[in-house]
Amino acid sequence: MDSFTLIIFGITGNLAQIKLIPALYDIEEKNLLPKETSIIGIARSPQSKEEFREYIKKVLTSENRHHQHAIKDEVFEKLFTRMHYLNGNLIDRNLYKKLSQFLSQLDSENKKLGNRIFYLATYPDLYDQIFQNLQSEKLNEQKNGWVRLMIEKPIGNDLKSAKDLNKLLLSYFREDQIYRLDHYLGKETLQNILAFRFGNGIFEPLLNKDHVDHIQITATEDFGIGKRGGYYDSVGALKDVGQNHLLQMLAFATMDAPTDYSDAALTKERVKILENLEVDPKNLVLGQYDGYLKEESVNPNSSTDTFFAFKTMIKNARFKGVPIYVRGGKKLSQTVTEISIIFKTPHNRLFKHLRSGTEPNVLIFRIQPNEGIVLKILVKKPGHRWELDPTYMQFCYRLGSDSHYFPDPYERLIFDAIKGDQTFFNNVEEVESEWKFIDPLAKSKTKVHSYNPGSWGPKEADQFIQKNGRYWLEPSMDFCAI
Repeated sequence: MDSFTLIIFGITGNLAQIKLIPALYDIEEKNLLPKETSIIGIARSPQSKEEFREYIKKVLTSENRHHQHAIKDEVFEKLFTRMHYLNGNLIDRNLYKKLSQFLSQLDSENKKLGNRIFYLATYPDLYDQIFQNLQSEKLNEQKNGWVRLMIEKPIGNDLKSAKDLNKLLLSYFREDQIYRLDHYLGKETLQNILAFRFGNGIFEPLLNKDHVDHIQITATEDFGIGKRGGYYDSVGALKDVGQNHLLQMLAFATMDAPTDYSDAALTKERVKILENLEVDPKNLVLGQYDGYLKEESVNPNSSTDTFFAFKTMIKNARFKGVPIYVRGGKKLSQTVTEISIIFKTPHNRLFKHLRSGTEPNVLIFRIQPNEGIVLKILVKKPGHRWELDPTYMQFCYRLGSDSHYFPDPYERLIFDAIKGDQTFFNNVEEVESEWKFIDPLAKSKTKVHSYNPGSWGPKEADQFIQKNGRYWLEPSMDFCAI
């Protein structure tokens, strides 16, 4: 790979501390950075070289539930030799003059091409001014090497704002330069769905309306909003994770096989699913956990949702008439993310007369925790009597929480951007298709029901699925236990 310079706008912000700096350490530890790679961190406050060094060391050694393995001194030293710090106001053109001069100096000293990645770990309302300043110094031009831009979700807060943002991005960069990052697309277990479905010939022929009764997608957390009240109260659960993470999970589980393993082919199939989802605000339940109104920076009269559940279907021949139930939220019974494909029970099943004899087979893609892919099946209990025992056939990673073998999504996606691989990033069509589906739900006048922390959400969510003769599966911790 070619050497490059990574420029992080907002190196002292929360995102950089929790995600980016630990991911860069992991990439360095695995010797994945080209020899002459440089990293420039930009923030407002002045810092000496030694102060910046202490800051980076503190970030890596502080308690971080996303990055729990040991920090090796030799890896830290190697990483820090690549790092530089520039201070300035992100809307001040003088900062970009200074950045341009510093980049020219680095390129000259290291005899590098002008390959650059700009990572905007900042608020979206700063994008326009940052882009104007980059353009004023011609830093977005690809004359002496490639230039790439990485930005974080959310990409807008509704369809109109997403379109406006995409228009802004494309006025300064080409689509093949833009890497819209949503860390769920970098999760090992989500990507493994593709290998499981399209790398084998067993289950793919069964994933259709003839064999599947319904699909459930769950992404729940047992904790609240923490210190994110200011942001969360303006967004809510449906927009925070329903618009992106859960719709992407849905697409991975139901998309048709791409013509080849390429960014264009994979994205095309994901977008086809998103564009063919039925949306009906009548099949939506919203909730808010008791105590939310007392959280820090939350409006005491807020009606923001911290829980959602909705039903959709895919308007294609393959899954015609198959309901898909999606739920997510905070302060619920468990922290768990999974896709469950519930198969139909054949009318002529031989052992229907036995206890558990009519239980359906369920294929589960467990994204977190206890990551793995499992199939719930019925087997005969040992003994002289005929009894059926529900159990699991399972593929499990069986990795401890401190394992470094399991790539962090940010580690993977930053490395993909270095390689120039956009496969697991969102393009214009994907982002706008997600918002086109979510907007009617988010803008509906659906009542927000209260629920007890530690429950599975408001009782209305149970009633909502039970009226169709089904029930929510309670995620099991009996498989893939560490």
